[in-house]
Amino acid sequence: MTTDADIVIAGGGLNGPALALALARAGLGVALVDPRPARARGEAGFDGRAYALAAASRRLLGALGVWDALAPQAQPIRRIKASDGRAGTGAAQFFLQFDSAEIEEGPMGFMVEDRHLHAALRDAVEAEPGIATHRAAATAQAVEGGRIAVGLSTGDRLAARLLVGCDGRESGTAARAGIARVGWSYGQTALVAAVRHEADHQGTAHQYFMPEGPLAILPLAGGHHSSVVWAETDANARAIAALPDGPFLAALAPRFGRFLGPIALAGDRFSYPLSLSLARDWVAPRLALAGDAAHGIHPIAGQGLNLGLRDVAALAQVVVEAARRGEDIGAVDVLGRYQAWRRFDTTVLALGMDAVNRLFSNDNPAVRLARDLGMGLIGRMPPLRRAFIRQAAGLTGDLPRLLAGQPL
Repeated sequence: MTTDADIVIAGGGLNGPALALALARAGLGVALVDPRPARARGEAGFDGRAYALAAASRRLLGALGVWDALAPQAQPIRRIKASDGRAGTGAAQFFLQFDSAEIEEGPMGFMVEDRHLHAALRDAVEAEPGIATHRAAATAQAVEGGRIAVGLSTGDRLAARLLVGCDGRESGTAARAGIARVGWSYGQTALVAAVRHEADHQGTAHQYFMPEGPLAILPLAGGHHSSVVWAETDANARAIAALPDGPFLAALAPRFGRFLGPIALAGDRFSYPLSLSLARDWVAPRLALAGDAAHGIHPIAGQGLNLGLRDVAALAQVVVEAARRGEDIGAVDVLGRYQAWRRFDTTVLALGMDAVNRLFSNDNPAVRLARDLGMGLIGRMPPLRRAFIRQAAGLTGDLPRLLAGQPL
């Protein structure tokens, strides 16, 4: 059976549903394709997995009508402290601190648990009549004249003017279109866990740059839980991940420090390898990529999801404006506007994060001294410090309307 839609979106993680909502609210018919049960992640218990949503991403969720459901579970990020660090020695003498009080827009970001974000997007998608959800995998695609046909694992077939791949770093949509990727492994693995601590974190996020890789301590709602994203060399990470909870906590404790009092594990532990993966092209005839399908970056600045939501905002605006002008929304020249808007900035940021990771993973004493002095200097220059805060909050550059909190 063949079903028609204006747009097919492959991938129902976070970017796919957000894009579906943006397009459907503008009057386009959307088919959202994903084999995973939508309710599984949204109804999971606490496990500490969370995202740092920039202020601009919060505006997008507000424009989509999703933020009100998330706000009670969100933790404002009021301060960010970044410094060199070593296990057992604490932060370096010179550090960099960003404070939301220095900008007018409020908190520079919010921590939101994975389960709450999935649930809010799922509920909004289910309530939107313009979105048809298909619990299947996209297994084939072919351009047929002015349409693109998408084959599903169920044997059904969709036909649309545009296919958008929001299906992650291993994007089948990109592979079937012959889009090559460039990238490399960092030789690091992220260990992710949630901890409970005695003292209130007061909405402060901490980033320690260790020789083996960065350690982020991210505040969760309630004041006494934090999400830890701990990057180690692959070999070290394999050994640490294999430890029972007690020895794992003993390995984490000297890196975490004592500034929040005694700590205990809360929830499950996870790990994933770190790599850079960039699609050489973001668009092809009747096809576009967004989120990790277009760019998978190092989590050192917590920008992965925020970059994906910037893609969502830009692509939705380009497609909706083209539709309103009567243009073919799947034409290469239309999709080229999206690629021109997003690819250069994203590539620069991805390579910048790559450089930061390499710089701060260097344990050369002279390099450590130079970067510590550099952070101390930036901390004493308010205009430059505010510029960094606004960049982290996603408030700079040519913003699509959704990232400004405006409807399409």
